[in-house]
Amino acid sequence: MIVGVIGACVVLAVLAFLLPRLSRHPQNGAQRALGAGSRTGSKAPGPLGRLLSKPFSSSSRAVGRSGSAGRRARRHMRF
Repeated sequence: MIVGVIGACVVLAVLAFLLPRLSRHPQNGAQRALGAGSRTGSKAPGPLGRLLSKPFSSSSRAVGRSGSAGRRARRHMRF
């Protein structure tokens, strides 16, 4: 799972740099999928729910940051 999230972040950052407008849809899809995993994990009782949902929420945050970083890098480039 870790390798998959890292791969998705790299692909999204490159896509956001090359095609900023078209990168929104894949980013939202990835965040939606990770959010569903987080919601499912949080239904476990007690501290186990927080423990199971945390990897998905932090992965969703990483996907969002990588997409925005690619778009921000594109904005600062001088073409």
